[in-house]
Amino acid sequence: MLLFSITDSWSQDLFIPLNIQSAFNKDTRSADGQPGKKYWQNRADYNLKINFNPKKMLVEGVATITYHNYSPDTLKKLVFKLAMNLYKKDANRLVDVEAEDENDGIKIQKMMLGTSKADTSKYKIEGTVMSAKIQPLAPGRNMKITIQYSYPLNKKSHYRTGMIEKGAFFIAYFFPRIAVYDDIDGWDNIPYLGNCEFYNDFCDFNVDITVPNNYIVWATGDLMNTRARFQKPIVTRILNAEHNDGIVDVITEKDLKSKTVLIKTNKSNWKFKATNVTDFVFALSDHYIWKSSSIAVDSSGRRTRVDAVYSPKHKDFNEVINFSRATVDAMSYKFPKWPFPYQHITVVDGLDQMEYPMMVNDNPLSDRAETIELTDHEIIHTMFPFYMGTNEVKYGWMDEGWATIGEWLITPMIDPKIVDDYGMDRYEAIMGRETDVPITTPTNQMTGATLFNNNYPKPALAYLYVKDLLGDSLFFNALHHYIRTWNGKHPMPYDFFNCMNAGSGQNLNWFWKRWFFETGYADLTVKNVAKSDSSYIIEVQNLGTKPVPVDITVVYDDDGKKKFHRDISCWQNGETSVYFEFETTRNIKQVTLGDTYTPDINKQNNLYEVK
Repeated sequence: MLLFSITDSWSQDLFIPLNIQSAFNKDTRSADGQPGKKYWQNRADYNLKINFNPKKMLVEGVATITYHNYSPDTLKKLVFKLAMNLYKKDANRLVDVEAEDENDGIKIQKMMLGTSKADTSKYKIEGTVMSAKIQPLAPGRNMKITIQYSYPLNKKSHYRTGMIEKGAFFIAYFFPRIAVYDDIDGWDNIPYLGNCEFYNDFCDFNVDITVPNNYIVWATGDLMNTRARFQKPIVTRILNAEHNDGIVDVITEKDLKSKTVLIKTNKSNWKFKATNVTDFVFALSDHYIWKSSSIAVDSSGRRTRVDAVYSPKHKDFNEVINFSRATVDAMSYKFPKWPFPYQHITVVDGLDQMEYPMMVNDNPLSDRAETIELTDHEIIHTMFPFYMGTNEVKYGWMDEGWATIGEWLITPMIDPKIVDDYGMDRYEAIMGRETDVPITTPTNQMTGATLFNNNYPKPALAYLYVKDLLGDSLFFNALHHYIRTWNGKHPMPYDFFNCMNAGSGQNLNWFWKRWFFETGYADLTVKNVAKSDSSYIIEVQNLGTKPVPVDITVVYDDDGKKKFHRDISCWQNGETSVYFEFETTRNIKQVTLGDTYTPDINKQNNLYEVK
């Protein structure tokens, strides 16, 4: 009770939009960061039967969906997301599509809404959003929906899904998906335009995928008919990989050439099951090789299998299995120090840089450092947004910011020679300009450099600064409090802010306000170096309006160096200068200011020569 009253007073410091205020008023959210007493979320069970013909480039499916209404509202319609319509002729989109990939979009051959067959008068498709009138669905009831459909898969314009190369495909957003209905906005009607990402409910999937027999399929969830698909030596290798730390060559070029991988049939169906995940995707290839390993991710010895599947011509992928394994290890024990939540993660050699539950679609790269950075960034997304269920459409920073700080921290764990400063130069290029808007600006309202900076470097810096401010022990207490409280649910920004406040026992609203709600820029300078007997006082001034940590390096006249640091709280009370006072018998000849993760619009004034 005391915690609630304290955090309730804290929350008043931050501007709360009316639609979010209503959630607090309805008691579905609470000011202490916990889900409210009346919190709810809907979900669906998907049974998908999919047939993919690589020659025709046609995805055909039957989706049988059981939708559960746990909201207090009686629903008179359902809203579906049809992301495949991004490629429809004349579609509204913010990405370029090759003319060859433009098509007629999804074709619905049959739709049953409950027991009623739906004709075109009952549903309306507008771009990537479909609305369907239904018989009122009361709170606590469920409805069965069946949709038979097909759509052409894109060949050249590979945005997160499509053909990779001849004989290889990454297929996502391949089924009509019921949109999220939540306590803040009701139905999520925001169209998919290609720039923003996704917001999905946690669902169960049973998926049967039929492809030509010479194709191997990898997907979200567990393969339920492994022994019916693979020959015995391959099954043995998979089992070996699942129980051991070493790298296993599950499928080699030699295996593919000798045709000793698959059990021969005319067509093959692959059965997958995934429980309580936010999405389902699959990849297939007739020529990819497969490396696998596993690692214990918690004290019980539970293991996660790590896979890399790729074209043999992409030599950079030979190391991806090592980078992936190291990332899962680092995530489980170092950052965010939370046991990897899923039973496997598969990194696929694709044409994008995109994450999905238990799957990654990564393009090959010629630079080893970039390959490490890309691999760990996408795998870190396993925690955010998939384990946490955040709304990427409105709050992209709630997952991309964590993936970015994770990339900064984990990359040098894999290779200490790498300094990963992804996004820093792009942030400094717009910092303090009109395009540098508050992080809390809804993601779907931004494009270009504004969207990039508000999703990636800016929130990552904020998370890094909070970690520095609190210290590792208290920071991880707070972060784990947030994760425990909201995994499997739909946290929004105030749930995060309030959880971190409660978990740390500190009022951090001054920081959330200045970094997430306000504009501004940092411009630090060494204003003065004063000597008195055997002591020095160094004054660092912030000529800007954005608080950042302060790092100075003192260079003595014998070329010796000493570093000093102040966390961001040194500016908490509106200070314009901070002072470093210390004793030394040596003379200072130079003071430099700055750090890899300290943005500064004017670095010309970061060097002070002592005369």
